[in-house]
Amino acid sequence: MEMETISNWYQANSQSLLQEIARVRKILENYIEGKENQQSVTKLVSEASALAQLCVQFKLSPFERDILLFCAGMEIEPNFQSLCAKAQRNSPNKNYPTLSLALSALPGASWGVLSPQSSLQYWQLLQIEPGFILTKSPLRIDKRILCYLLGEKASDEQLAGIIKPIPPQTNVHPLPTSQSILVEQLINIWSGCKRTNSFPVVQLSRSDRSSKYNIASAACQRLGVNLQTISASVLPTNPQELNQLCRRWSREALLSNSVLLLDCDRPNFIEPGHEIAVCQFIESINTPLILSSNERKLSCQRPLVNFDIPQLNYEEQKALWEIHLGEAAAELNGQIESLAAQFNLNSANIQAACDRFKIENSKFPQNTDLSSPSQGGLGGSSKNSPHSTQLWDFCRIHARTQLEDLGQLINATATWDDLVLSTQRRQLLTNIATHLRQRLKVYQEWGFANKSSRGLGISALFYGPSGTGKTMAAEVLANEFRLDLYRIDLSRVVSKYIGETEKNLRRIFDAAETGSAILLFDEADALFGKRTDVKDSHDRYANIEVSYLLQRMEAYLGLAILTTNFQSALDTAFERRIRFAIEFPFPEAEARAQIWQRIFPTQTPTQGLNYQRLGQLKVAGGNIRNIALNAAFLAAEAGEAVTMKHILEATQGEYLKLKRLLTNEEIKGWL
Repeated sequence: MEMETISNWYQANSQSLLQEIARVRKILENYIEGKENQQSVTKLVSEASALAQLCVQFKLSPFERDILLFCAGMEIEPNFQSLCAKAQRNSPNKNYPTLSLALSALPGASWGVLSPQSSLQYWQLLQIEPGFILTKSPLRIDKRILCYLLGEKASDEQLAGIIKPIPPQTNVHPLPTSQSILVEQLINIWSGCKRTNSFPVVQLSRSDRSSKYNIASAACQRLGVNLQTISASVLPTNPQELNQLCRRWSREALLSNSVLLLDCDRPNFIEPGHEIAVCQFIESINTPLILSSNERKLSCQRPLVNFDIPQLNYEEQKALWEIHLGEAAAELNGQIESLAAQFNLNSANIQAACDRFKIENSKFPQNTDLSSPSQGGLGGSSKNSPHSTQLWDFCRIHARTQLEDLGQLINATATWDDLVLSTQRRQLLTNIATHLRQRLKVYQEWGFANKSSRGLGISALFYGPSGTGKTMAAEVLANEFRLDLYRIDLSRVVSKYIGETEKNLRRIFDAAETGSAILLFDEADALFGKRTDVKDSHDRYANIEVSYLLQRMEAYLGLAILTTNFQSALDTAFERRIRFAIEFPFPEAEARAQIWQRIFPTQTPTQGLNYQRLGQLKVAGGNIRNIALNAAFLAAEAGEAVTMKHILEATQGEYLKLKRLLTNEEIKGWL
């Protein structure tokens, strides 16, 4: 029925346009014959035609409308050229419309059409070809306007590659509740502005680009308008070019009944005037505009309504997993709950993970094991089938892209057996694992997350000399729960410029929250040192940065581990907000002997190693690893198993590096 209605309108519109062109042709014929024309016609044949809509949208006078029809007739009817030539003293070289001919032949003529502010010229509905005399220059209807009058689908060629249409959402699934509420609010704001035809800018900030696009698209579909987008990075900084772009878009918005989404999420500004150009663009457009940005932009004068898009909560993510997994959801034995608690994914990412999961498992349906990856649902273990952790790893790999340029991904392979710690310290580390494993139950099922979002982050301080196993302990936790471990490069975080360190920290935590990765701030005292007394502006901003960090640590849902060689270097206010503090002391002889026993892989050939004697070396675990590795290379080169003599040679090299003297007491009884 809808296609039939469109077809009927198309036929009626074409007939109406031809009738209007015929009327103008008759006026021109009367002018040629010297007959007096009737006064201009104000009422069109069809008020539902594209011509009628164009006249209303651009406020065309009857005279301006007839000039446009004059030019349209040139493109549609073949005899218009000869009529123009006859009307202009039978000159075959003047077989085209001009303003002079229009002013002479058409009723209701007005010299106002010569003004650049007239509707025909301002909206560039027609083009005046270059000529010596303005009124004698050829007139041409703009191609986009001709297509509009004919009811043909078209877009502005000048906007091609700059402004792109966003296809309507075909997803039958409704938006999450928090996003549906924002859609309703956006609709209410713009619906109330239709009478005044003055629309405030709607700014969608925070969250991810995909969610903002979905909200904008849903609102436009409800309002019955099209959605198109432009990146802020392509806006010209030249004022004339920017003004031309604004005018062409404003025209296109009326012709295509469209709303524009200005994407400022990743502007990639190169020229210094780009931010100014963005504000000028926003202020110059009076058509509905949606601004997508990471942060609020408040420097523009045009009225602006901001919506901070919240991340999907646990229940919303869980519902999306169930929708997109379909029948497979019932067989996942609690893994959906774990995914929703661990990862902060948007609708598009969840759907992509589910689609990939279905494709992968359709290849090997007989081997599919849809059990939960581990007790409590966090991560998995090597005992599980590869299929049991597919969804988990899909999400983990996606979240990884957010942190790639902010930290170093550590391949966590260490296990509990690799750690040499006292019973008390191992228990503390086990407690951290317990908090990670049971946080779904405590935060969601037992309701702690509903009480307050503060204090939900799991933070730990590992302190002790270098090489005592702090990083290895972080690896153990990451490996246990199949989480990514990122070492944060402090050289990229700390900045001498005021406010930059805080901005860098925000980027790190925002990126990490997608997958709740484990963040390892190595040598954290360099960043989280004691807050100083305020002596100058730098001290004041340094304290602000620490305070900001404390807030983010409390709200971060993942595990953040701080390592330092000197616990006393940390601010006491910071220590109060750390849930766990574990000391990694310099190992005693017995502990060093245990490290030596575990340092060589089972595949490494060894012969005659005395681990108790090796434990006499007064070095930490990191140095022991270096010595063992170098000894293995020496033995491999000699074609022998690793022996005490290889370890002795490697030890001498390590001590030279450490600028320490190797004592007889340490190597007594080795050879």
